[in-house]
Amino acid sequence: MYALQNGDGSSSSSKRSRTEINLAELPEDPGLRPRIVDYNPNDRDRIRLAYLERGPCQPPSWFKGDVMEIIQTALADGGEPNKSDAFTINGQPGDLYNCSKPGTFKVLVNYGKRYLLRIINSVMNEEMFFAVAQHNLTVVGMDGAYIKPIETDYIMITPGQTMDILLTANKSPSHYYMAGRAYAGVVYDNTTTTAILKYIGNYTAPSTPSFPSNLPNYTDIDAVTNFTNRIRALASKDYLVNVPRKVDTRLYITVSLGSVPCVNDSCDGPNGSRLAASLNNMSFVDPAVDLLQAYYRKIRGIYKTNFPSVPLDFFNFTSDDLPDNVYTPLKATKVKVLEFNSSVEIVFQGTNIGAENHPMHLHGNSFYHVGSGFGNFDNETDPKGYNLVDPPELNTVGVPTNGWAAIRFRSDNPGVWFMHCHLDRHSSWGMDTAFIVKNGATRLTSIRRPPRYLNPC
Repeated sequence: MYALQNGDGSSSSSKRSRTEINLAELPEDPGLRPRIVDYNPNDRDRIRLAYLERGPCQPPSWFKGDVMEIIQTALADGGEPNKSDAFTINGQPGDLYNCSKPGTFKVLVNYGKRYLLRIINSVMNEEMFFAVAQHNLTVVGMDGAYIKPIETDYIMITPGQTMDILLTANKSPSHYYMAGRAYAGVVYDNTTTTAILKYIGNYTAPSTPSFPSNLPNYTDIDAVTNFTNRIRALASKDYLVNVPRKVDTRLYITVSLGSVPCVNDSCDGPNGSRLAASLNNMSFVDPAVDLLQAYYRKIRGIYKTNFPSVPLDFFNFTSDDLPDNVYTPLKATKVKVLEFNSSVEIVFQGTNIGAENHPMHLHGNSFYHVGSGFGNFDNETDPKGYNLVDPPELNTVGVPTNGWAAIRFRSDNPGVWFMHCHLDRHSSWGMDTAFIVKNGATRLTSIRRPPRYLNPC
């Protein structure tokens, strides 16, 4: 879940153990770095990791078993997939798992140097807290866009999100844990992954590295809110904010979990049902033909264009007492059509139907996160509090548990673009839809033509 880049351009190479990367020895310019084949064969996988994105840090999930088989079995049976058995940082679970302590990932740093950490949350089903013991972090970018620097001692990052973070190695030379753990969902892996920030130099190494005492607990919703509320676009003369002020298309989309009946109550979901997820009570069904191909080739009967702009039924979405009929979504392949270059506002409304934080991700476009809050969205009062001055430009936004999040963007990228929850199990259950952005008036504002020969899948 982590990535580091050396702050200067120093260059040298040496033989290292396979779980240690000396970032001080990696030139910033990839063209000046030693070839991977110049390293000891046992080092090459680790060097590849350090070179990737100038040293990214990735926290993925780790399962005891074939991941695809676990997913396919759960989808066939209609129940929850197995939760992961561990999280990892750049492929290693860390010291807190008995099976992997000898392979804990280590990063070597020089005192006084500043490093760029590129954090990528590639966990399948959990949003993650991340911290480095006794070190402050300065978040300077998210999802490929600059933000106003945030000084913090932890971050919360959703699946699919990326963050660019500065870390200064300014503590007493020693060993310090980097650690990541989940922000609790309905089902979550409650283990903690670690790596070691290891200072270069002569000193007595501790028997156990210092652990980040500031790493939030699994259920710390205040830590999530306090961090996400601080995110603002850089909004300078070189990095302008072009958030649409006038809105052409408005969508109010409820985000829910639920279930659908099975014959003879034979599935593994609640009361023999099949777990399902939905947007505006529509649980997306994967089409038999790719949506882009069906749209481009004008193949009929693959999808419908009447995805609802508002929920089919209005009720107190965040109430503890919900009507029985809202737990069963409709199964359909419905998309929303947008005119080219139209301005769009989406308000995602969390519900108490399987309430948890939902990271909603849009392909093909970045968007401005203009507002969020808890409870039911009020279309009279809540827009008055929108941030239209320096909203962050993202491609994934967390919808708060039993709350809402508002985004705006301009549909200037013609094509068919998937939108989904980035918790993998929710997406596989149907918490998805797609936008068809129509062509503009010119060749340059239209979908690119396919090549003369397209390799078959």
